[in-house]
Amino acid sequence: MKLLTILQISGLLVFGAGLQAQKSGADPGVGTLLDVKRIYVAPLTGGAQAATLRELIIASLDSTKLFVITEKEERADAVLKGAADDKAFTDTFDTNENVNGHENGGKYGATSALGAKSGGGYGGLASGGSESHHIQERKHEAYAAVRLCNKEGDVLWSTTQESLGAKFRGASADVAAKIAHQIALDYERVHRAETTGAATASVTVAATKP
Repeated sequence: MKLLTILQISGLLVFGAGLQAQKSGADPGVGTLLDVKRIYVAPLTGGAQAATLRELIIASLDSTKLFVITEKEERADAVLKGAADDKAFTDTFDTNENVNGHENGGKYGATSALGAKSGGGYGGLASGGSESHHIQERKHEAYAAVRLCNKEGDVLWSTTQESLGAKFRGASADVAAKIAHQIALDYERVHRAETTGAATASVTVAATKP
């Protein structure tokens, strides 16, 4: 009777915890990237552009359609946190081109023993010059180092991305796109590994049956 009562109490506690998790929207058993359903992107530390990078990262993660992005941290299964910034700098290029030449001229003459005279002349042309260029180009360099943590503070996934800008997007937008691309690749890799492992386990169990 006491054992039954203990089991009943344990069942109620588990049911209560599950109900609380449903109300909050969070999954209490988040141990891998595949368990994450809802993400909250926390404010990023860094420079003045960290807030802008956060917005770009939110948009890029949402575009993967792998997770629900929430504005309420208490509803999230995992929190993305870290540091980011976008800094502007000036790149300078200096070139020098030199062209050199030379000019000379003169005459010569001679008289033979018989009194005949002969002579001539010669000449040459030379020139020189130089050309220099000083070019300044303003560029941006963005970076983000982020990690995805569950409610217990365990790191489930992390990445660091940098960019000087892509052909059709700026440095910050390119960093955000790289983060979304990386998490999508890693999600697929973990999913493929888990699927392969489950299939292998099924074959092993079937083979060991009498």
